[in-house]
Amino acid sequence: MLSQIERGKANPTLEVTCRIARAFRISIGELVEEPWLGSSIKIIHYNDPTYLYRSDSLCTIRTLSPLNTEKAVEFYELTISPKAELRSAAHFDGTHELLTVVKGGVRVLSGTESSKLGKGDSAHYRADRDHVISNPGKGEAVCFLVVIYI
Repeated sequence: MLSQIERGKANPTLEVTCRIARAFRISIGELVEEPWLGSSIKIIHYNDPTYLYRSDSLCTIRTLSPLNTEKAVEFYELTISPKAELRSAAHFDGTHELLTVVKGGVRVLSGTESSKLGKGDSAHYRADRDHVISNPGKGEAVCFLVVIYI
C-alpha cells in the first residue's frame, strides 16, 4: 500500500492513514505536514510517558531521542537502583555504547571485560556482545547512555 501511495496509484482512507501514522509512532498531522512549515526543534518533555522505555523498582530507562526516526544513534537516561543491574544481550555487529555517569557509580561488563565508573566518568565499549551495567553502591546511579549502531 505504501508503495502505491508513493507512486500516486492509491489514495489512502483515513483509517489506513491512521494505521501508517501509528506504525511510525507519529500523529497524522506529523505524517502529512510539510516540514518547512513547522518548527525544526523537537522537544521530548521529561514527564512524557511515551518516552519511558522501562520503569520498575530496579531500573528506569527514559528515551531521549525521537522515536519516529530511523537512526544510527539512540540516547537514553538510565536510573539504576542500589545493587541492581541492567543486562543486555548482544546488539548487532559493530554496535558500541558510550556511558557517562552523572550520579553515583556503576560497573560496566562487556563480554569478559569489566570497569568501574564514578560520577563524571565515561566509558565506550562494545555492545555487540552481552553486556551489563550494574550499580554496586548504596545510592541510586544516574547515567546517560548513547547506543551507536555501525
